[in-house]
Amino acid sequence: MLSADSAAIVRTTLPVIGASLDAITARFYETMFADRPELLDGLFNRGNQANGEQRRALAGSIAAFATRLLEHPDERPDALLTRIAHKHAAVGVTDDQYVIVHKYLFAAIAHVLGDAVTAEVAAAWDEVYWLMAGALIAQEARLYAASHARNGDTWRRWRVVARREETPDVVSFLLRPLDGAPVPPARPGQYVSVRVRMPDGVHQLRQYTLSDAGDLRRITVKRVTGVPEGEVSTLLHDTVRAGDELTLSAPFGDVTLDDGAAPLVLASAGIGGTPIVAMLQHLAASGSDRRVLMLHADRSPADHALREDMANLADERIFWYEQGAATPDRDGLMNLTDVEIPAGAVAYLCGPLPFMREVRAQLLKAGVAARDINYEVFGPDLWLAG
Repeated sequence: MLSADSAAIVRTTLPVIGASLDAITARFYETMFADRPELLDGLFNRGNQANGEQRRALAGSIAAFATRLLEHPDERPDALLTRIAHKHAAVGVTDDQYVIVHKYLFAAIAHVLGDAVTAEVAAAWDEVYWLMAGALIAQEARLYAASHARNGDTWRRWRVVARREETPDVVSFLLRPLDGAPVPPARPGQYVSVRVRMPDGVHQLRQYTLSDAGDLRRITVKRVTGVPEGEVSTLLHDTVRAGDELTLSAPFGDVTLDDGAAPLVLASAGIGGTPIVAMLQHLAASGSDRRVLMLHADRSPADHALREDMANLADERIFWYEQGAATPDRDGLMNLTDVEIPAGAVAYLCGPLPFMREVRAQLLKAGVAARDINYEVFGPDLWLAG
């Protein structure tokens, strides 16, 4: 809970801070990495730094947290921070790193806003920061404890049992623990971090959904092209074969299939189908009798990764393709106008943000309650920033 004096200052200064957050976070990352380059080795994603996504996500989370403290002062902010805590746990963030972030973030605020940052303003936002950091540290401690990790050490070596070419730009790797010990428990929809050493010697991490969360784990990786090119996905595609070893974190992620009995709507686009397939596999393996409507959009049948899995696991399914559709598939983007959405359904969405925003709007119009629409974002969560 934010103190009354700090709340008054934060309420007054939030518009100014909010308008300057992009400049603040840009300065923050620039100065922190200049002084502490080791943080780019195995913690921060260089691709997300290059395209600005991490900066926008940080700015959005700070603004959303401060707004939540002001609008709901008596509520715990845990729900807002759960997704961030899972992302942090997946890369092994430790308590001491919050002290480092504080140093460079507040130096950036002072640099960008200058004399506007009085001692009182700095103290009020310091309170906001440590409320946010303290809540995250507590959540991350619980996640580490559940994964039997020590101070963020959730890493384990796995052997690639098989490599499967799903589409021209998507490959799956089937994995088994190198030590032969039981696999850590995972819920359908969770992801793992993959840690690799790049050609320049720097370690980089990327998160990949477990497209099969059974005893033989599977990750399905799309080659990321464009600017910047996906460093890790390119390395995995070009170099990893059956018999090789990979370093994976324990599973994390808060968007997981619930254990209820309500009908399900599972909607995805492109590589966003990976958590949906894991959910379908879990439902089949558990003998669930829940009604499931599976919806997927893609460029073409040839680009549709895990299409066979979806077709075999979902009795009620509709596929949309931008090109090359054939009956009973549909042409174009996902349009739910003539799709019967089950009453009382719980929905799970995964795909590009514009796709999820559009499908969410259609589901709300079809009568699905906002609280029953869940979504997963690959990479920094820009939904908050948008």
